[in-house]
Amino acid sequence: MPNDIAVRLPQQKGSAPSGQTAAPREHRFDIDLMRLICSATIMLGHVGAQFIRATGNDPENGAGAYWAGHVAEAVNPFAVPMYFAIAGWAVLVGAPPRDSARMWQRIVRNIVPMFAWTAVYLAWAWLRDRNERPMTELAADSLFGSVQPAYHLWFMYAYIPIIALLAFAMLIKAGKRPWGLGAALLGIAVLPSVMTTVTEVTGRDLPTVAWGFGTYSLVYAVGGALLFALPAEAVRRRLPLMLLPLTMVGALWYNTQIHYVMPNAHLFVAVMSVCVLLLVSRVRVPEKWRPRVRTLANAALGAYLVHVLFVEEIVTRFVSPDLSAPAAGLLLVVLVATVMVLSFASSLLWGRLNLRRLLG
Repeated sequence: MPNDIAVRLPQQKGSAPSGQTAAPREHRFDIDLMRLICSATIMLGHVGAQFIRATGNDPENGAGAYWAGHVAEAVNPFAVPMYFAIAGWAVLVGAPPRDSARMWQRIVRNIVPMFAWTAVYLAWAWLRDRNERPMTELAADSLFGSVQPAYHLWFMYAYIPIIALLAFAMLIKAGKRPWGLGAALLGIAVLPSVMTTVTEVTGRDLPTVAWGFGTYSLVYAVGGALLFALPAEAVRRRLPLMLLPLTMVGALWYNTQIHYVMPNAHLFVAVMSVCVLLLVSRVRVPEKWRPRVRTLANAALGAYLVHVLFVEEIVTRFVSPDLSAPAAGLLLVVLVATVMVLSFASSLLWGRLNLRRLLG
């Protein structure tokens, strides 16, 4: 997922004498680790969704595949809220923007891969004859929101406005005048009504606008910033460790008995997210693991962007509603591992080819 943040601790006031250069900020390897956990968990959820899809979300059509898929989905609801939390911490605490130019660089580093991969998915689906609508229409719609088959990119249409809004507030607080960011945010705010007005005047159906964010995502971002900024001695893990399994059981119950998929704004998701955050935040990553964790964390966005290709081309070929429970569980583990290895290997490869800015 978004990979442009500098995960570092802020410099403490008074730590550098007047006239001297401040010491470099400490890298937050625990947040690198969190990004990896979230990336892996999202892949788990997307693979699990294929098991549910194979049964038509009905246990009568294959109980083994149905329950394997739903168990996977019950584990992953915290991942998207956690990315909002990491984004909030980065902008508000870890690496506040110094000026508008720096913030625009962050935004561009997310927009370019987002649209590059939208083009890849549309072209791939066209080559495989899977697009249900003309590719030109889908490409035009993608300017306003995520489209099939790049459905997983919906997150970026909320993530980018949130980091822009938080940066806008931080720059104003610092005495800056970020007119460009303000104009962009105003444009995002009025775009849905503009599109609605144009539809009413012309009678033409226009794309649905997905740029923007809900209250829940902003709360996750600001609340996450607060919790990630807690010092190590203030983090308590016993209660989160006890509550986390209960929230996952609750998610399983909701998804199978009430409605699938449980919304990100649900109480179970919020409590699960806080539990995972407190369990991972300020965890000390061993020295020997740090270079590898940092390298993989830098590849996490690219792995997220590409992984749906492997889900569509590999996972869907092997999943069947006729699987027994043990076979479905084993196959789920194998497919998740396969998707993860291929996704991260691909991202690491184009990182070595200096294509990170284009492909994430």
